[in-house]
Order: sequence, then C-alpha cells, then structure tokens
Amino acid sequence: MHGQNLNQRAAQLAAIPRGAAECLRIAVSVVEGVTLLDFGVEAEGGLAAGLLLARLCLSDLAEVRLAAAEDSRVPVPRVLVHTDHPLEACLMSQYAGWRIASDDFFAMASGPMRAVARKEPLFDTLPPALDHNTVVGILEAGRLPTTAALEQIRHAVGRARHLILAVARTASQAGQIQIVARSVETAIHKLHELHFPLSALVSGLGNAPLPPVPVDDLQGIGRSNDAILYGATVNLWVRCQDSLIETIGPQVPSSSSPAHGQKFLTLFEAAERDFYKLDPSLFSPAVVVFHNLSTGRTFRYGQLLPELVAESFGF
Repeated sequence: MHGQNLNQRAAQLAAIPRGAAECLRIAVSVVEGVTLLDFGVEAEGGLAAGLLLARLCLSDLAEVRLAAAEDSRVPVPRVLVHTDHPLEACLMSQYAGWRIASDDFFAMASGPMRAVARKEPLFDTLPPALDHNTVVGILEAGRLPTTAALEQIRHAVGRARHLILAVARTASQAGQIQIVARSVETAIHKLHELHFPLSALVSGLGNAPLPPVPVDDLQGIGRSNDAILYGATVNLWVRCQDSLIETIGPQVPSSSSPAHGQKFLTLFEAAERDFYKLDPSLFSPAVVVFHNLSTGRTFRYGQLLPELVAESFGF
C-alpha cells in the first residue's frame, strides 16, 4: 500500500464535487491558480458534503457514513469510519498537523498534501509519498484562504503542482462531520506518540456522536472535541504480542490524561485557546478496543461519558 499515490486518489475524488456542486451545496472557484472547494464557509454545504470532505481528508482510503444514535442520552447520529489502511489514511493524510498561519489567515491543514510538504516532524518516521502533479489539502478555517496563505501552501508543496483546497469552518455541517470522523486517527496518532509499532496496525473502525451545529466556531471546537474525547469508541485490529497491548493500551484513551472529565471548552479557555498548551495525552478516543489477530484476544480500555457529551451538546 505504501506505493499508493495518496494525492492521486484524493484528486480523483475531488473531481466529484466540481461536477455536482449545486447538489452538494458547495462552491467551486479558482483563485491564484488554486482550485478552492468551499464546503462550509460562504457556501452552505451539508451532510453529503461533510461525508465527502471526510473521505478527501482520508485520501479515499476509508469508508465514512452516518449511523443511528446509540444512546438515548445523546440522541444524535454517529459518524462511522473504517479503514484497512490506517497508516496512510490517518497519519499520512487525515491528521491535522500542519498550521497555516499568515498575518491575515489561520487554518489547521490536513489531507495528503501534508505528505508532500512534510512540514511536520511526524513525517520523519513515515514513508515518502509518490509524486503527482496535483495535491489536495483540507483547511479547517473560518474564512477562505487569502493570497498570502495560498502562497505559503504553494511554496511548500511546489508551485509546479496544481493545488486543490477544500475548506470548511468548524461551525458547519460539513466541518463537524469531517472533525468527528477523526476517531480512528486520534487513536493511531496517540499510538505513534507512545512508540507503538505502526507496522502492527491492520485495520481500524471508529464511531463518535455528531454534535448539533453550533452558532460559532469556538463552540464547534468544544463540541467536536468532546464527541471524540468522551463519546468515541475505536476498534483496532493489530498483530503483535499481547504484552505490548497490555503495556501501552491503558495509555491510549483520553482517560489516561489528568485533564479527563472536563469539557473541552473549559480546558481550552484555561489554556488561553492554545491547543499546544493542553495535555497532549488528552487527544484520543474515549474507548479503545484492541483485537489481536495473532492471539485472538481482545483488550478494552477507557470509558464513555455520555452525560458530559449530552451537556456539551446542549441536551
């Protein structure tokens, strides 16, 4: 799978909204030679747009769908995501590890363009991406990118390549779906930080409650994070020794953090709205279940907090 061109897959998928923008309620434009897909900034977007946006983030190496509510205390749909290529789909593509910042713009960037830019220390331990003449990125931002921001991204990925950027604000239907579709990604990134051998990962499946769309991005950040930290369950299929799971497993779920049990917005405000001042061990799903294909044993760690999720969502 390492030979798969992530940006090629994402570019092929990105060709769908350009031909069906009206149906998806998105807007397509070309600015400074960059194709912009507005999934939820000035355009309305919607559920279908959100599912497509999540698949773009994952380089179309995962299935994403909505499922029925599982708990009457949190009566909202759930975002279900599963992949047989967790390293490529989640760490090399979906993880929002690239900060795009200029004097007039800020966004968290994800998508396979990260594997070309390789601006993050994370890529020091990941395989290189195959070259392709088109790169695809996703921006979580409250506005469309400015000229300075576009120039920064084009410089990082190579000006000779065609750049496609999909953008959605947090407080939008599409924005909320693509964030909550990160349940598996948060577990895998946590495993990477804990030095779990990524070659042992076989498949991943996660689900998390989809928050009601808030009126502002700050509340959207709070609700979407609470959905993962306190409402997400992730199943991981691995091949390794049971002792490795028993050692690392308890450190994976969000309950391993001393900050666990407080609403994300409370923690975020205390950290002066700086993600990097928060305890990094908090950023993981509520529950992580390991299925060891080598031994047939299953291990479960963490706990769901549906009451906290319901309060965060306004129920």
